[in-house]
Amino acid sequence: MEVADPFELMHPERRKDPYSGYARMLREAPVHFFEPWGAWLVSRYADVNAGFRDMRLLSARTGQFSAGMSEEVRKMMEPLARNLSSWALFLDAPSHTRLRGLINKAFTPRMVEALRPRIRALVEELLDAARGKERMEVISELANPLPVIVIGEMLGLPREDRHRLKRWSDQLAGLIGTGRPTQEQVTAGLNAILEFEAYFRMLIAQRRTQPGTDLLSGLVHAEEQGNLLSEQELLSTCTMLLFGGHETTTNLIGNGLLALLRHPEQWELLRASPELLPNAVEEFLRYDPPVQFTNREAKVDMEIGGQAIRKGDRVMLMMAAANRDPAQFKDPEKLDVRREELRHMTLGMGPHYCLGAALGRMEAQETFAALLRRFPHLKLEPGATVDWIDNAGFRGLLALPVVLGAEAR
Repeated sequence: MEVADPFELMHPERRKDPYSGYARMLREAPVHFFEPWGAWLVSRYADVNAGFRDMRLLSARTGQFSAGMSEEVRKMMEPLARNLSSWALFLDAPSHTRLRGLINKAFTPRMVEALRPRIRALVEELLDAARGKERMEVISELANPLPVIVIGEMLGLPREDRHRLKRWSDQLAGLIGTGRPTQEQVTAGLNAILEFEAYFRMLIAQRRTQPGTDLLSGLVHAEEQGNLLSEQELLSTCTMLLFGGHETTTNLIGNGLLALLRHPEQWELLRASPELLPNAVEEFLRYDPPVQFTNREAKVDMEIGGQAIRKGDRVMLMMAAANRDPAQFKDPEKLDVRREELRHMTLGMGPHYCLGAALGRMEAQETFAALLRRFPHLKLEPGATVDWIDNAGFRGLLALPVVLGAEAR
């Protein structure tokens, strides 16, 4: 049976350009119920902004992943639900406040800024591997390994494990980034969670007897000091940090670079004025965000944008649509690295503002700075097709082939 999808959110071709659909959504149905996902879609900037701050919208929503499935399948998925239900992302106060307060200590602006020399060195190391080559595949050779190595080093994970960690993360993304996941996606997500938990359980046991100076040791030590991190909370937090610490940054770098290369005048602007880079990264986050929407659940009967929402209803805050709202942004379809009104919704607002925002920004800034400096004539590979991950929630490229051009001396 054909399902109603007026804005083509589920159409594979829309992965190339979901934004024309969002523009129509903003004009025609800024708050509407989308049957295939069983949720209200909220797209206007003002409504999304208010939604992030509204305590009547709950973040505890892990039941969505097995909605509509048989009791037998639900029981099989219990380890998945148990892990995700202890992610700070899916918690509300007071549990969210306690867990977030503990993790925040590793992500203060001062702590993150102290990582800049190491991140800069890693970017140079990854680009050195391309020295003498005519071409580079940016996702697999740069945008993917950089944040995986960074969060891995923060947690104290062996560098050689990054490929399997990335594989598990991709399986998990297929579950979390979908409006209503299929049984196949839930099963893959379950397998990823089981792999993650077995992996981190071994490392946590090691850190209990042989603590180091890494973030994982800090989390284990904090638990020992009485901050009440249970074994499950440790496993869930490690999984969340590993997943969140690289998946979105990879896509920020890939999406941002593609946007720049499709707008060569913006590339030249940044070459001439590299001091614009921090602003440019914010514009990349607005223009083609790595995360397109997030889910909430109504705690009570309420109203959003003039639409009655019932207690228990799912609500999806469509950040990518809000970032293109002409009521908030002048010429929202235009990429402008000098844009001034840059309060985008990509990283959220309020208590669930993205924990790793400063780290992701820094990784992107250092990556673009090095590319602009070392490969000023970088171009998209002529004739190359650009294919997107088949995921409505996480927007990223499967590959980004470029021609490097002469390296600056």
